[in-house]
Amino acid sequence: MVDLGLTHVALVVRDLKASIAFYEQYAAMTVVHRRSDGAEVQVAWLSDLTRPFAIVLIQAPGLNDTPLGPFGHLGVAVASREEVDRLVEQARAEGRRADGPTDSGPPVGYWAYIRDPDGNTLEVAFGQEVALTTQAAATRGGADLDDAFPEERG
Repeated sequence: MVDLGLTHVALVVRDLKASIAFYEQYAAMTVVHRRSDGAEVQVAWLSDLTRPFAIVLIQAPGLNDTPLGPFGHLGVAVASREEVDRLVEQARAEGRRADGPTDSGPPVGYWAYIRDPDGNTLEVAFGQEVALTTQAAATRGGADLDDAFPEERG
């Protein structure tokens, strides 16, 4: 099997253990690969095991990066509106910044932002139509930009 398409997003973290715990708890992810250079560099790949995609977390001295957000974010679908509410309540109880929830209707759904230990933004959402939208675009051979963005017509 050969990887094709989008395979991962990499984030620099200060505390790998805390970041792993966050993504396990809030994004239902699990460690699928872990390595270290034996000294200072530690890497973990996390996946929700639903598709070939991973979040790569890297902890290394002197390696700093700007957090993803406040608007730029990773998005995770959850099973219900109640799950969005539960995760937001849990985050706030832990002293994490959480914005929302907000109901934006279709195709965006019911969503909230939760900050990870490094300030990266994770969106938890119910009712987004990403799978339906991408399936329809694949069937058509791409998005129909003529309807959505008439100014981009050739």
